[in-house]
Parts: sequence; structure tokens; C-alpha cells
Amino acid sequence: MNRIENAFKNKPIFMPYFPLGYPDLQTSIDVIEALAKNGADLIEVGLSFSDPLADGPVIQHATQVALEKGITIKKSLEAVKELRKRGVDIPLILMGYYNPMLAYGLERFVQDACEAGADGFIVPDLPTEEADEFHAALEDVGVPLIPMLAPTSSPERMEMIARKAKGFIYLVSVTGITGERKSLAEGLGDLIAQVQEHTSVPVCVGFGIGTPEQAKEVGKMADGAIVGTACVRIIGGSEKPIETAKQFAAEFRSALNKG
Repeated sequence: MNRIENAFKNKPIFMPYFPLGYPDLQTSIDVIEALAKNGADLIEVGLSFSDPLADGPVIQHATQVALEKGITIKKSLEAVKELRKRGVDIPLILMGYYNPMLAYGLERFVQDACEAGADGFIVPDLPTEEADEFHAALEDVGVPLIPMLAPTSSPERMEMIARKAKGFIYLVSVTGITGERKSLAEGLGDLIAQVQEHTSVPVCVGFGIGTPEQAKEVGKMADGAIVGTACVRIIGGSEKPIETAKQFAAEFRSALNKG
């Protein structure tokens, strides 16, 4: 947990998402390294899956490309190991769907991921009520399963999840799938405050943050901004993805610093 706790000493944090294997494996490793060394405080590292229910068209396309080019869980964990060898020392949170983890073998997946250098897991299709097996696999390694909360969560469920949370809470700012939005969700400040009442861990907001200005606004209310679709679209569509990643991270970090 130390790496996560250290990252939140510099609040509000900037947490981009990028999938391993897109546009190819080597480039994705270079991009994540560039993000890490130019302003990202944590990185949500994407593990590709053929049916990514929570993701919009941009991320779906990227993960499909990664799968077509042969990305696997095993290769993804080797890539995390490579990032650690390159001196990436910020938290790397693996974001993926439950099915490939089960297919790999849950306990083995958790063990191998932690040995590679993962600091936590985000599993959007694993409800808290069904996560006992995952939590049991995590007991010996001491890294968290990051809970996700949505605006549709009942106050009781929100309180129950927030009280048990470890690492940080991923607060989904809007209902629906990932993607950039023209403006932040109405009532976002109230939603953040509601969650913060029930927990002492940081609360980060994701879904719908597409510009440094939006991240800055979120940073005034929450402990961090999570940026996925914009990150994948802008960097993945660039002819010079590494340079673009450096600039992208620097711009968002700068905006959050000014918040």
C-alpha cells in the first residue's frame, strides 16, 4: 500500500488509463513509461478483454486492436515487470474484467501480478457482493481491490462500500459507459461529498473527464482525476505517441497543480 499512500501525498492526483498492447505492445510500454515520468501520479493499466462492458467505443476499439495483435494476461504482466525495470516507481493499478483473471487462475493471477509490480486491481464487472474470492486471494499480498461507486448506488450501498474501501475509491461521475463529456456531471460535488462522509481513503473521479480544465475542476472537489478515453484517443491517434504522452501528462498535471 505504500506506493498508493505516497502518491496521494501530492493531491489532487492525475491518473491516466492506457491499455497494454495498443497500438502495439512495445509502444504501449513506452507510452505508460512516458506518462509515469512526466506527471502521472498513478496509472490505470488496461488488461484487454473481448467484451469490455463498461467501456465506450474509443477504449473498446483500442482493446480490440490489442487483442488482435496478440496481447494476453501473461504478456501484460511481463510488461508491468518491464516498466518496473525501467524505473517506473509510481503505483500501477491493473484494470481488467473478471473472466480472463479466472481463466488464468485467480490466486495465480494475483500472485503473478503482484510479483510483476502491480499495486492494486480495478475489476468493473465484479460487484462487491461477489468479490469474496478475490479478497481472499489478496489477503497474503496486501494490495487492494479498488471499489467502484456509481451515482446510481443507493446511500446504504455507498456507505457500506466506502467504509470497507482500501487504497482509494473510484467514483464513476456519470451513469453509462466510459467516454469524454462536454461538461462535468451536475451535482458531482454533492456526490463526492456524500462518499467522503463515509471513508478516510481518497476519492478519485473517473468517466467523462476529457480536458485539463475539467480535471482541474474535479481536483477542487476530489482527491484525484482519472482520465481514460481522452488519453487513449489522443495518444493512440498520434504519429508520435511517446512525445504526445509526455505532453498529455504534463498538461494535466500542470492544470491540477493550479486548481
